Amino acid sequence: MSLLELIAAADERGLTASGAACLDRCLPQPAEGAGPDPLRPLWAGCADGAAWPDRLAEARAALDALPGGEPAVQRIRKLLGEAPADRAGAELREWADACSLLALEVHLGHDAERADPAELVERCRAGDPQGAGPLLAGETARQIRILEMLAEIADEAPTGAGLRQVMDVSTEGQRVLRAAVSRRARVRG
Repeated sequence: MSLLELIAAADERGLTASGAACLDRCLPQPAEGAGPDPLRPLWAGCADGAAWPDRLAEARAALDALPGGEPAVQRIRKLLGEAPADRAGAELREWADACSLLALEVHLGHDAERADPAELVERCRAGDPQGAGPLLAGETARQIRILEMLAEIADEAPTGAGLRQVMDVSTEGQRVLRAAVSRRARVRG
């Protein structure tokens, strides 16, 4: 299935976890001595739908406490502001889709320059990653893997090991992007 098809088929928990994972991977490297990951509360809201509104508010407050100069942080703030508190319906699917798109665009921005980047991202989302750089192709594959994992654990208890495995995949993706950004900064600087 393509990324678009998987998002269309995902349940509430799959959409919230997928969206949280995408936003997590877009966060820039934390400053030295910075506090814990500001989006960590979202993961608790993914496991427990009743806790989602409170965890969403917690994540918004934590992200608002970060310096806001980075475009990725500004876009994450905007998406968190648009996240539906009721964790249901078409608004949740649209939010998860927007989070997916942001993660792909952030990864594309750190790949080599490509002609018509918007068209390339859309092709990747539709299942054709041909011509994508390694970061964009890797992020597309990671999103597909996460959504497939979430679909497999749909019947599992909300606090099961499956959600922890999704977090592990997302954290590894975060490390990959941060390493690429750091390497690129060393080469340029």
